[in-house]
Amino acid sequence: MASSVTVACVVGTRPEAVKMAPVIRRLRRPGSGFKVIVLATGQHRELLDRALADFGLRSDDDLGLMRPGQDLATLTARCLEAIGGWLGRARPDLVVAQGDTTSVLSAAMASHCHRIPFAHVEAGLRSGDPAEPFPEESNRVLTARLADLHFAPTPWARDNLIREGIPASRVRVVGNPVIDALRWVERSAPPTPIPTPTAPGTARMILLTSHRRENQGAPLARICAAVRTLVARDRGLLVVFPVHPSPGVRAVVDRELGGIDRVARIDPVGYPDFVALMKASRLILSDSGGVQEEAPALGRPVLVLRDRTERPEAVSAGACRLVGTDPDRIVAEAEAILSGSVPPLAPISPFGDGRASDRIARALADWFGLPAEDPSSAIGEDTREPGEAAGLAA
Repeated sequence: MASSVTVACVVGTRPEAVKMAPVIRRLRRPGSGFKVIVLATGQHRELLDRALADFGLRSDDDLGLMRPGQDLATLTARCLEAIGGWLGRARPDLVVAQGDTTSVLSAAMASHCHRIPFAHVEAGLRSGDPAEPFPEESNRVLTARLADLHFAPTPWARDNLIREGIPASRVRVVGNPVIDALRWVERSAPPTPIPTPTAPGTARMILLTSHRRENQGAPLARICAAVRTLVARDRGLLVVFPVHPSPGVRAVVDRELGGIDRVARIDPVGYPDFVALMKASRLILSDSGGVQEEAPALGRPVLVLRDRTERPEAVSAGACRLVGTDPDRIVAEAEAILSGSVPPLAPISPFGDGRASDRIARALADWFGLPAEDPSSAIGEDTREPGEAAGLAA
């Protein structure tokens, strides 16, 4: 029986930091039996640091891998080499990473090379098309072949893994820790004013985010065209667009939306501010995976700016609609929601009940044979699957 387990939590991007933060905080709880090291790859340099700070965290070590103009193959090679070298020196008992980025796949490969167990958080999501999202879909499939433990957010994700030959004994349905993060912000962060200037006479707000690699260039220009039409037709509408720092995104957005009345292009905001923006919106347009998980829990409808999603649970629940990047379709669907012809969305949570990090911690403790925690330190812990605790479809 192990008395203490060293866990390396690898994070590279802002969404990874948001979703891993509840897991890191939970594993660091006194009496858990875990020593946690946060290793940052730095895929999103400033955004990553800010996201960790929003949860009172910082990285313990930083690989600083980003370089200007770096292509995907070069980043992957450098990431694998750097994480592999770090693991060879640190020799943790377990590596944990979340999601589908280059950092995650590289962490899984490096762990495999060093024969260190790897646990994958948010496992089993599939769109069925390696081109959408690219390269994230392939990253997930490859990571699944290397992981020792798979923390699936929903029964659907679990079933994907089992169909691919992953033993059911290595898969746990835990929910998505992004709901833990969302609820933590709602409990812990003071009310945040909307971090954008308001436009005179506007009564309704659309929140827009777009950064996916497959949407850059002409698809993003089509999304911007839809935004121009929406604000031209509705004088009471404000669109708020926190613009991703990627040069490929900013160049198109500045060209297509610069100087457009009632379109507020703002810098990326911290997670509490982003939650405030979601709550203040009447509608969200986004190609983000995280938004598809968070917005339904806040009762905000999402038009997904993609043709496919690896999160069909939100579409099945009626909280998200796939609209792609066709301007006419985006405008028609948005106007239907804004006009009230589509019934308001009640808060629903297809991706968990806010206790995913508890279930992950308990599963890892069982994996390593750690003694049970003192019950007095586990107030609110719930180790049931989300299907039991929140009534999610099995």
